[in-house]
Amino acid sequence: MGVIKNLNISTMSYLRFDKTLMTNLEESLPKEILRSNRSGAYSCSTIVDCNTRKYHGLLVVPVPELDDENHVLLSSLDETVIQHGAEFNLGLHKYQGDNFSPRGHKYIREFECQQVPTTIYRVGGVVLKKEKVFQHYENRIIIRYTLMEAHSETTLRLRPFLAFRSVREYTHENTRASRDYQLVSNGIKTCMYEGYPDLYMQLDKKNEFIYQPDWYRGVEYPKEQERGYASNEDLYVPGYFEFPIKKGESVVFSAGLNEIKTSQLKEIVDFEIKVRTPRDNFYHCLVNSAHQFFNYREGENYILAGYPWFKCRARDMFISLPGLTLVNGEVDHFEMFMETARKGIEDFIAGRPLSVRIYEMEHPDVLLWAVWCIQQYGNIVSMEKCKEKYGQLLRNIMEYLLADGHPNLVVKENGLVCSNGKDKAITWMNSTVNGKPIVPRTGYIVEFNALWYNALKYCAFVCSETNDPERAKVYEDLAAKVAVSFREMFYNEHGYLMDYVDEELGRVDWSVRPNMIFTVAFDYSPLDPKQQKSVFDICTKELLTPKGLRSLSPKSNGYNPMYVGPQIQRDYAYHQGTAWPWLAGFYMEACLRIYKYSRVSFVERQLVGYEEELFYHCIGTIPELFDGNPPFHGRGAISFAMNVAEIMRVVKLLEKYNLE
Repeated sequence: MGVIKNLNISTMSYLRFDKTLMTNLEESLPKEILRSNRSGAYSCSTIVDCNTRKYHGLLVVPVPELDDENHVLLSSLDETVIQHGAEFNLGLHKYQGDNFSPRGHKYIREFECQQVPTTIYRVGGVVLKKEKVFQHYENRIIIRYTLMEAHSETTLRLRPFLAFRSVREYTHENTRASRDYQLVSNGIKTCMYEGYPDLYMQLDKKNEFIYQPDWYRGVEYPKEQERGYASNEDLYVPGYFEFPIKKGESVVFSAGLNEIKTSQLKEIVDFEIKVRTPRDNFYHCLVNSAHQFFNYREGENYILAGYPWFKCRARDMFISLPGLTLVNGEVDHFEMFMETARKGIEDFIAGRPLSVRIYEMEHPDVLLWAVWCIQQYGNIVSMEKCKEKYGQLLRNIMEYLLADGHPNLVVKENGLVCSNGKDKAITWMNSTVNGKPIVPRTGYIVEFNALWYNALKYCAFVCSETNDPERAKVYEDLAAKVAVSFREMFYNEHGYLMDYVDEELGRVDWSVRPNMIFTVAFDYSPLDPKQQKSVFDICTKELLTPKGLRSLSPKSNGYNPMYVGPQIQRDYAYHQGTAWPWLAGFYMEACLRIYKYSRVSFVERQLVGYEEELFYHCIGTIPELFDGNPPFHGRGAISFAMNVAEIMRVVKLLEKYNLE
């Protein structure tokens, strides 16, 4: 990709960590690794295989028969190398009192993740390679062990730790848990509780399963402790698998929801590794991360808002979709996801219960983001295809809004749209305490009206292209009215935009927030060029960080940039100064729109801050948000769709400037 010519591209392993880092838990324990498949199932832990969240697990899957959550079945798998009767346990767990056991990380010599997560252990003369593969279209974790060096007979023991619980809960020693198991081909199947699927654990080599049931008590998750939650549980171990392994030999372990023909495991591993997008540079890491948000369920296609706890949210889906698909040439994927979204939009407009699993479709700006999303399709693919596929949908959305069909988006006499957000959070700044929004943005909201103006102008253009001049004139006339009202309502003498104006209460919010950047980033702006530049410059001076735009200026009242502590403390900080990378995507688009070629190098330098992040938090992806003050630690969800999407979209925009 020529667009990332100034970024770090290496022919060597890109995401690689050596012994020095891996054996230092202060450095290695905060780094997480995520693999997922299209069902929403995932495998996630730290790079030293020590679970630090209740959401971590080797095999975490949806169990729709129980609820709409994911469930941790196989929490972890401890490996023990045995030579001359001496046992060397490679596992690592944190227990109460800051005790780590059995401290297997001290044997790690290297970890890299170019194709799949790969760990090299050295125990005396034994060198063992472990490769983890999460299957694309099966809820199955596969681990290949290769004995690279050994000077004497070697035995490998695998001890599974089971949870069988929701990611929202914990399991503790109890008498309800079933200890039953059945032998299957080269392994066992077991199920701890009624309603859960059987877990099949098998190897591609004959082995001995030693039944030795026990509970490992007091396993602790420090990330939950940091967040002010309960943080410990007990895990059930039914026994262990044991088998000899020779130098140069590979043995494959599988854990899944159905029995597999074990002779196929080696072939499956080779195939899965072959089809992976190599994480060999910044852009390829983003592409790999983008695919992890794709979720196919019950014949429909969704974009998950983030991992490990988010589902498909309407606003996030429409903002993310262009960056996750179109910029990588995956037009067919965009169309698949949009087809599911179309059903949700049509159900909502018709007042029907949604037939698809898209949450928060009722939020006032969602349909306007849907228009923006379709607009990107027209810009990147072609206007002809856009008219053909989405012309009627655009018309339905606009007619619905103009007829005041939306329960909380009203078109006023001045042409602007108004919403009630006093009692319920209705914008992306949605943190609440005791059910009430912390930032009660209500009335005329700046980005809602920027979206509204952009939608009117774009739909007028589409109508003019489809020989519908009367409708185009209606949209154009209203857009002209909106532009005048917008400037009068939001633009102030200090050169930036009010965040919202509540005429009912006579309240004007003078806070400097990033929501005004959209008026500069969108194709159509109600501001003149001088006003656009002024807004952009204020965002640069007061909101820009190396990790995104702050949600509130340090000069504004209530600035609270550190997203740390218990839930209520984090809720108050969530949109009061924390930095968000997806907003920086629109900021960089605005920068190129205003300054064009003269700021290409500036935007490339901005991207370096996001490339650095690939080596922290969850490696190879971008987390939900960052502290608004140095050193800008990553916080929240470990991988966030809007952030990945917008950084990818900026890369595409840069490519356009570099090619011209």
